[in-house]
Amino acid sequence: MLSFGGPEAPDEVRPFLENVTRGRGVPPERLDAVEEHYQHFGGVSPINARNRELVAAIAARTALPVYFGNRNWHPFAEDVVRDMARDGVRRALVFATSAYGGYSACRQYHEDIARAQDAVGPSAPELVKLRHFHDHPEFVRANADAVRGALERLPAEQRSGARLVFTAHSIPNSADAAAGTPADGGHRYSRQVAEASALVAAELGIEDFDVVWQSRSGPPQVPWLEPDVVDHIDDLHAKGVPAVVVAPVGFVSDHVEVIWDLDNEAAERAAEHGMGFARAATAGPDPRFADMVIELVAEHAHAAAPRRLGSVPAAGCTSNGVPCAVDCCLPQRRPARPA
Repeated sequence: MLSFGGPEAPDEVRPFLENVTRGRGVPPERLDAVEEHYQHFGGVSPINARNRELVAAIAARTALPVYFGNRNWHPFAEDVVRDMARDGVRRALVFATSAYGGYSACRQYHEDIARAQDAVGPSAPELVKLRHFHDHPEFVRANADAVRGALERLPAEQRSGARLVFTAHSIPNSADAAAGTPADGGHRYSRQVAEASALVAAELGIEDFDVVWQSRSGPPQVPWLEPDVVDHIDDLHAKGVPAVVVAPVGFVSDHVEVIWDLDNEAAERAAEHGMGFARAATAGPDPRFADMVIELVAEHAHAAAPRRLGSVPAAGCTSNGVPCAVDCCLPQRRPARPA
């Protein structure tokens, strides 16, 4: 299992953030602000603990050994692949904790895999990344039940008028345009998020809902996917909406961006407006999510037929041994600074 990573002590926060943003030109003052968010929770992100729980749930469902590594923090992918080689593993499937396409959500995990293999050398195992799963029935059902649970936490008198709002991590518009290939029209990330949201809403029998974005971190002059969730809550209040249920369909598990941006900033804005607010759980802790991972493994190990509910291309990663297209989800180049 390959994930993003997160700090587990106060003194780990700044080095972790520097790993995440290395080479991206993020100003120090932005890192200062994000570091404060982490320190608000004792410098500990919940993501590693949630991932270890998921590893245990997957391991309980298979006889295969299960390893866990990260892109940005311990345990690093390079160290885990080295352990795998030492244990005699020659071939392994890689489940990345992202349901979607795009550079950071998919292609960068391929780069993580290649970097880890290069670090280990000839003894490194062959590593095959599993496909996107934004429209897998178990992912959809887990998210739908999480929304039902959130609705039940609202006061009874607010439920009928509550607005369902799906969120995912915002990315630059240019990066979204490059998500996918020119042949499929790009925008694979935002299209997959929209499709996942529609599938969850359909499972709930809800026809009218919103898809918004959160956690942007780039310079203000660079356009990112909008609207922002907090701004959208302002708009809903102006329209007289009494309550909002926010469903973080773009995320597999809780981490600081989910609990800060939604449980703090979004919830506080709703409270300022006197609106009801409930945040749905992420899908990762649901037992069906681990079941889904085993199904993805079975597509390779036993040639099981893929189960998909949607139609947006999900080809942004290795599927049944077919690698990414060379022009798929290319990273966006920043313009050179004037001399």
